[in-house]
Amino acid sequence: MPAAAVATSGLTKRFGDQVAVDTLDLLVPTGAVYGFLGPNGSGKTTTIRMLLGLVTPTSGGVTMLGGAMPARVGEVLPRVGALVEGPAFHPYLSGRANLARLDAADRSTDPATAASRVDRALDRVGLLAAARKRYRAYSLGMRQRLAIASALLRARDLLVLDEPTNGLDPQGTREVRSLVASLADEGTTVLVSSHLLSEVEQMCSHIGIMHRGRLVVQGTSAEVRSGTAPEATVETDQPEVAADVMRGLGLEDVRVLHGRATGRLGGVAPEKVVAACVHQGVAVLGFRSGSPSLEDVFVSLTGEGFDVGR
Repeated sequence: MPAAAVATSGLTKRFGDQVAVDTLDLLVPTGAVYGFLGPNGSGKTTTIRMLLGLVTPTSGGVTMLGGAMPARVGEVLPRVGALVEGPAFHPYLSGRANLARLDAADRSTDPATAASRVDRALDRVGLLAAARKRYRAYSLGMRQRLAIASALLRARDLLVLDEPTNGLDPQGTREVRSLVASLADEGTTVLVSSHLLSEVEQMCSHIGIMHRGRLVVQGTSAEVRSGTAPEATVETDQPEVAADVMRGLGLEDVRVLHGRATGRLGGVAPEKVVAACVHQGVAVLGFRSGSPSLEDVFVSLTGEGFDVGR
């Protein structure tokens, strides 16, 4: 197996005068669970479409599973499972019948073992008990699970999952996280696009962050987080006041987000932040310091709140 399951070199896509993806050098190591993050319009889904041959790049190259794309698309894509932009199935057919139709379209598989493949895929996503129910009666979460099952009808060396936990309840989300982990343990490389940072932090070994068509950082989860200076975060119902206090102490890059104020400590001792806030009458509901969270890294790199779509 190649050292990189996915590698791009100067990958670029223009739509008229708009540059959707700008000289992208993506590197997804073989066996990794790679979290692909970015705000709305960052070029994330356009990148995924180019990887899968759904969109032609303006320039640059793509290599997947050791094969140059699109020259070796016929060899590579059968080894790749993908869920992009949500599921699309026949509403009047059952979950099992929908998967059976997809399986029948794959001429590289043995029709004699189709039933076992379909049931195995349904079982992996917890839908075996609902296999006979019509798709139109499925909840949003069940539809998402069926879409993931469609990508697992045969063994894959690479899975590309765009928002795989969309519509799932907490239990379903945990099950998907466990499924991704088990697939990685079996040697499958997984590229996950997601807006749920807590899930990305728990399931991904590597992370890449897109912003305005460019890849601003990538590496292991630890490398991405360690690249930012230690920070202090004050949780309070007066975040603007806390932010002013932190600026007065000399903290840098102070920002307010979701009921908390965060800033880079520099040489300021963490305990001084709490003491100064209390002295100014700020009700400190929570405090932490140290390496920034993935959300804090994202905000510091992009200057945006984390509202990821496509």
